[in-house]
Amino acid sequence: MKQAATVVFAFTASVSFLLVNVVDPFSGATASPDFSSSDERFGGAEVQAFDARGEYTIDVSTEAYVVEKKPEVKLAPASTAPESGWAPPAVTPDPGSAQAYAAGAVAARGWSSIEFDCLVALWSRESGWRVNAHNASSGAYGIPQALPGTKMATAGADWETNPATQIEWGLGYIQARYGMPCGAWAHSEDVGWY
Repeated sequence: MKQAATVVFAFTASVSFLLVNVVDPFSGATASPDFSSSDERFGGAEVQAFDARGEYTIDVSTEAYVVEKKPEVKLAPASTAPESGWAPPAVTPDPGSAQAYAAGAVAARGWSSIEFDCLVALWSRESGWRVNAHNASSGAYGIPQALPGTKMATAGADWETNPATQIEWGLGYIQARYGMPCGAWAHSEDVGWY
């Protein structure tokens, strides 16, 4: 008996939904991206604009919406950027190998796997573990986002292209300034940089 009532209810609900959309297709909960009303009753509707993540904006009114690409904004480089004309070298980053090297370097310093986890989180945010990550507005460069990147030359002449050189410099910086990677990660979480 209970199963029959459930079947009857489901059938009635389905038929009701279909009838509502057949009688007045715009009264249901379905949306159409190309619906446009020429009816004057919607002409005075207040439009709400939302900024979406990325490069699009969305304007929403009672019965329509418009999605448009945001205009491109070009930012002037900050004064801390490296000399003009410098560009990151053309290398193919290998984030997996860089992380594997870093795991060994962290262990060699006697730090725990928790410290390595903090380092992964920190440098994933900073550079995605890309050896040629370059922030054009600040001039920060490399896996640890050294500012300026030329600081890493103290760890090796191949600082622009060698992930091991960048990682050794970055771990030395973290140790001198924050003690361990989790200290650097905590600072980054608090203020957005380390």
